[in-house]
Amino acid sequence: MGVQRASVDRLLEQPSGRGMVAIPLALIIVITVVDIHSPADVHLGPLLVIAPALTASFAGPWLTAAIGVLAVAAQVFIAVLHGGLATTNHISQIIALTVLSALVVFVCSVRERRGRQLNRARSVAETAQRVLLRPPPRRIGPLRVAWLYLAAEDETQIGGDLFAIARAAHPGTRVIIGDVRGKGMAAIGEASVVLGAFREGAHRYATLAELTAALEESFCLNVEEVADTEHDPGEHFITALMLDIPDHGSQAQMINCGHPPPLLVHDHQVTTLHARRPAPPLGMCTLPAASPAPSNRADPFPFESGDILLLYTDGVIEARSPTGTFYPLAERVASFSTSSPDALLRHIHDDLLAHVGEVPTDDAALLAIERTAAHQLHGPHLE
Repeated sequence: MGVQRASVDRLLEQPSGRGMVAIPLALIIVITVVDIHSPADVHLGPLLVIAPALTASFAGPWLTAAIGVLAVAAQVFIAVLHGGLATTNHISQIIALTVLSALVVFVCSVRERRGRQLNRARSVAETAQRVLLRPPPRRIGPLRVAWLYLAAEDETQIGGDLFAIARAAHPGTRVIIGDVRGKGMAAIGEASVVLGAFREGAHRYATLAELTAALEESFCLNVEEVADTEHDPGEHFITALMLDIPDHGSQAQMINCGHPPPLLVHDHQVTTLHARRPAPPLGMCTLPAASPAPSNRADPFPFESGDILLLYTDGVIEARSPTGTFYPLAERVASFSTSSPDALLRHIHDDLLAHVGEVPTDDAALLAIERTAAHQLHGPHLE
């Protein structure tokens, strides 16, 4: 009884609950009064079932049951004043109203139980994703970092987009952003394999090509254990983009494994950094682990102080407007007046939602990385 009462109290404490519960109560009163003052051959009592049915749309089973009991009591009151409880018509009405109210309460109970299960699943999923996608530091070495993750409107809000930042053994920073083919828990498992291998190998391997080969080898060795091959027997792969950004100098390197090319913002000019030697997505199991393939060599590109690199997944550029137009990321970024990674991502977030008109139908992840002046660096700095 304590739990039941607490549930009702919590609902009634909410302003919306107080306002809404007045509607079925008013319906019971109005129907009862009108029925009592109607001729004997007019029976409005069956309409009382509207009250518990309406309550179930905004309340839990206990409050719905309470409204159902009041509706049945009102029907009994009408029967007493209109010929007594012994008449066949009134007995049938009372039984029918009781059965229908009980059915409404049962449906409401099933819905609430499923809602609790869904909330638990969502909580577990979000916790798993937060553990897997640990927020990168806002500053690492000479870099300022901002990130944005937009989950598709989905019951568990789990997706296959991934990103991570780690320090290298040499004075520099390694970055990865990727997109797993598919969604759900299996996608999270595949992403965890790549992220685990990246975090372990970022400081171990001297070159970006060796790190990429290690990720490929790790994914190929472990994908069968985490992939949902029963329900998704097709190919399992991850598009990925990896960067090596030294602390000093104005050059960086990238290896693009089938991922959308990053954007470089320099002096308010936006350049798309296409890979000159693109590599296949991770999981094709074609890259030898011992010696990186020539196609897996890193592409250098300029990255000077004050420049901003924008990394993203295809959920951004494939987001469609209501008319079917893809989001023109490079054009929009060029139109923004940005002074920091955070400001850039705020502009993109608001503009992307305005373009789509609702929550994107695919997961979208973005990383914005700015190189600061070299004299601001005092050893490996993370915050």
